Amino acid sequence: MFVLLVASAFNSLCQRMYAELTDHGHRVDVVLASHGEEAVRAAVRETAPQLIVAPMLRTPLPEDIWSACPCLIVHPGPLGDRGPSALDWALHTGARRWGVTVLQAGAELDAGDVWAEVPFDVPPVAKSDLYRGEASDAAVRAVLLAVERFASGGHQPQPQSGAGADSVQVVWRDGFRQAQRRIDWSADPTGTVVRKLRTADSRPGVLDALHGEEFYLHGGWPEDRLRGEPGELLATRAGAVCRATVDGAVWIPELRARRMPGGPRTFKLPAALALGEAADALPPMPAALELPAHRRTWSDIRYRQDGTIGYLWFGFPGGAMSTAHCRRLLAAYRFALTRPTEVLVLGAPRDFFSNGIHLGVIEHAADPGQESWTNVNAMDDLVEAILRTTDRMVVAALGGNAAAGGALLALAADEVWCRGGAVLNPHYRRMGLYGSEFWTYTLPRRVGPAMAAELMERAEPVTAVSALRLGLADRLFPVAPEDFPHEVEQLAAALAGSLDLHRRISEKAAARQRDETARPLADYRREELEHMRRTFFDPEAPYHALRTDFVHKTPGTGSPRPLAGSGTGPMALPGALRVAAPVG
Repeated sequence: MFVLLVASAFNSLCQRMYAELTDHGHRVDVVLASHGEEAVRAAVRETAPQLIVAPMLRTPLPEDIWSACPCLIVHPGPLGDRGPSALDWALHTGARRWGVTVLQAGAELDAGDVWAEVPFDVPPVAKSDLYRGEASDAAVRAVLLAVERFASGGHQPQPQSGAGADSVQVVWRDGFRQAQRRIDWSADPTGTVVRKLRTADSRPGVLDALHGEEFYLHGGWPEDRLRGEPGELLATRAGAVCRATVDGAVWIPELRARRMPGGPRTFKLPAALALGEAADALPPMPAALELPAHRRTWSDIRYRQDGTIGYLWFGFPGGAMSTAHCRRLLAAYRFALTRPTEVLVLGAPRDFFSNGIHLGVIEHAADPGQESWTNVNAMDDLVEAILRTTDRMVVAALGGNAAAGGALLALAADEVWCRGGAVLNPHYRRMGLYGSEFWTYTLPRRVGPAMAAELMERAEPVTAVSALRLGLADRLFPVAPEDFPHEVEQLAAALAGSLDLHRRISEKAAARQRDETARPLADYRREELEHMRRTFFDPEAPYHALRTDFVHKTPGTGSPRPLAGSGTGPMALPGALRVAAPVG
């Protein structure tokens, strides 16, 4: 069946929906409603879809569209929930159980007949993490079920109210406003501050004032030791700032300056970078890599050892890795190599693995071209260190999405383990880049030269299932985000205890030596960086405008059909699935 996705942005959920529907044999295209109603109408006329699905839409579909073609709206709330801020309300009210409902589009917002509903548990995480994790899983299941029901031709969607409807409590919730998010630093305890910050992450943030300037605060983690006057900035750590509450303190990783009337759009930055001199005056409070389990504090890189297994867990906001992020992670990786382990797991327990270089920090730099160059070289240093590790097995554990250089960072490991909901975008073309991170070595090594070229040229998202079939991944964990770290630890233990581990390590070292003799890693790096240097230092290169539009989220830029012409059909997916069944 031909399905047209209509979305306000080609965000993580829209990408996953595209890839999942494609995996299930449907022909799929995407049109961005941010380009206006006429762009949507033009796409509908051109493609003549059998079904329209709106996985993420901030504006209603025009009546002439939903009245002419069946349109299904993905609402991130349970049956009966209505309104534009469903996940915000779920976190604000402390809901432990929520849901995703697929509704028929109609004149009244969120009031259409129900095609599918899937519930999910709500863990204590930030809204953006919940959106890309449990909510995304539920949305995919609900849409696939709704599409299957629609394709059958025999399913009758159920009304939410009125004749023939089961008893459903309909609750309208208005948009969640900044007045409801406001933090009273003189009265709100740490738990309340963290909840407000996490409810607003990553959009729109909590509006507040710092040193006479207004910022949106993004992300919130409790701190168990630092104390000060409520509202006072206490310290910095890895780009984040610590701010005192009435009974403790919180870490805030990112800030976004408030947009001035008539001024340019603003974007998120590491909090200390956004504050500038005000943050420079604060004392740095680095965290040890090996933090005790009982500590309640924020750290974006942690190391833990269990017998002969080392776990280097990291998590950077939005998956973006600045020069500083790369260098700190490389230092942590080198520390991990000094420990007596035979298996080293490198990854993110949930949410993003990595999205490559930090375009926001680059955009903010006085010389974006130079910062681009410095950042990509720092990424290359990290990837090369992993590729040159020959005395133990290295595993990349992807609890969430990976893109561009972040996806290639994962491919530097000996094995790639993915949670079932992860989406990979192993390409650079949509940002006008040739790419680095040794992709010309690792990608053909895994999928072959022809498929490597196709992945780079088509520049389409790939589900974890397809990644497994293609050879981009080695194990698939069909589990909830909360269960992923446990499953990884179980499989890592099995790998560390396997009888052929030492043989595999020896074979890995021999293979690396053969590859180095055939063509040194330095040659791959040099050739890739020649392309990147030309792009970074050419002010007319499309990369600069694409980066600026992406970072500022400039509406109406680029093509309203981001995947039009990217391919002619599903990619060939050879090989059998190797799914790691949940352990225990």
